[in-house]
Amino acid sequence: MPMGSGSVIATQDVLANLSAPAGTSRLIRWFATNGVEIALWVLAAAIIIRFVNWALARYEKKIDREFDGSDLIVRTESTKHRRALLQVLAWTTIGIVVLVAGLQILMCFGLPVTSLVGPGAVVGAALGFGAQRVVQDLLAGFFIVTERQYGYGDVVELALTGGSVAEGTVEDVNLRVTKLRTSDGEVVTVPNGQIVKSTNLSKDWARAVVDIPIPAEADIGEVNEILARVGTDFFNDRHMHKLLLDAPAPLGVTNLELDSMTVRMVARTLPGKQFEISRALRARIIRALARAGITIAPGRDVVSASTPPTGLDVEQGHGDD
Repeated sequence: MPMGSGSVIATQDVLANLSAPAGTSRLIRWFATNGVEIALWVLAAAIIIRFVNWALARYEKKIDREFDGSDLIVRTESTKHRRALLQVLAWTTIGIVVLVAGLQILMCFGLPVTSLVGPGAVVGAALGFGAQRVVQDLLAGFFIVTERQYGYGDVVELALTGGSVAEGTVEDVNLRVTKLRTSDGEVVTVPNGQIVKSTNLSKDWARAVVDIPIPAEADIGEVNEILARVGTDFFNDRHMHKLLLDAPAPLGVTNLELDSMTVRMVARTLPGKQFEISRALRARIIRALARAGITIAPGRDVVSASTPPTGLDVEQGHGDD
């Protein structure tokens, strides 16, 4: 018997019974039994899927409310991981519900599940061959979530196949794709299988780095003393203190040129807050050096070692007074 002939015969039997001389009464009986069962399976699957989506949305809103209510405290690593893991579990649960409901509905039509093993294997092999990238994305997404490489709210830089780079704030991560919000407000969707390397700029803690170019004739000892005082005052600022893990400190000269030298100042911050700290610290440094009569080297700018991300609220007024 050819593969799948059992399911075809079963379907023909159902249609033959419904089209018999007493087909009307049989049709009514079929709808009263199998039809009701099919409707119940469809209704149950729809309710479960709706509940899973509702529970996921409610949990995400709870996280967002906690984050918005305390914007100076970033999400913990465990919270970000729980959110990503919950999305994966919800996606998997919906897939299982659809599969079970589909098999039960086929059985209601008189199609035994065992007769679908052969055709299912052929279809599965064809889909597996044609959807290798999807499988690759799912496997990569599984390891991203389980290894806690990054999560919702993290600022990341992703190196992709082909040499391109995607960076921004993670807005969604599931088994198949990662969605980033760039500094231009665009949402970039990256298949997980194309990620070669991920750099998390907001995991556990971050470092604010500020490079200050000053004239070569400036007194480096005086500059270091000024920067040390700025770091102490900055750390004692009640607005900035909540974002810092230690006081900003000068590292000395990091680059020397004919007409200028670069002094670096660093500070450990809460995850994702290094950009806000860098902006406020640069303003303090420029004013402190100006009061001491030390100017920034001509044609040079006070820069930080990182690029500001998007999705983070910036309160530039704090610390500028």
